[in-house]
Amino acid sequence: MRIGELARLTGASARSLRYYEQQGLIRSARSGGGQRYYAATEVARVHLIRRLFDAGLGSKVIAQLLPCVDSDDADIHEEAFGTMVRERDRLTADISRLVETRDSLNALIEANTRHRPGAGRCGPLPAGGGRHRDA
Repeated sequence: MRIGELARLTGASARSLRYYEQQGLIRSARSGGGQRYYAATEVARVHLIRRLFDAGLGSKVIAQLLPCVDSDDADIHEEAFGTMVRERDRLTADISRLVETRDSLNALIEANTRHRPGAGRCGPLPAGGGRHRDA
């Protein structure tokens, strides 16, 4: 099938499909005129790739996981499992940092609200009213 048909069947844009191919996530054959042709098996692969992107994984991590799809080797499956667990742990740590950052901003908003001299005007922030953290 051509790229437009794969895009229609998967909901991915042609641009995304070209990116997936550039990253080595999907494969195509080329016609003499250079047009891409995809095997029907690429439909399920694109659906999986989109789910992995939706799960917060980047293309490099997805490329590490895809050999699991193509192999019955237990070691490859175990490696993919470990990669997913590490990525989940990374996301959990990112969420924790974001919650801390949001809490710091909430404290500053509360302090500002208490010290506002009038509606719509921001008064000075009290000293030590928020944590400072170098990023």
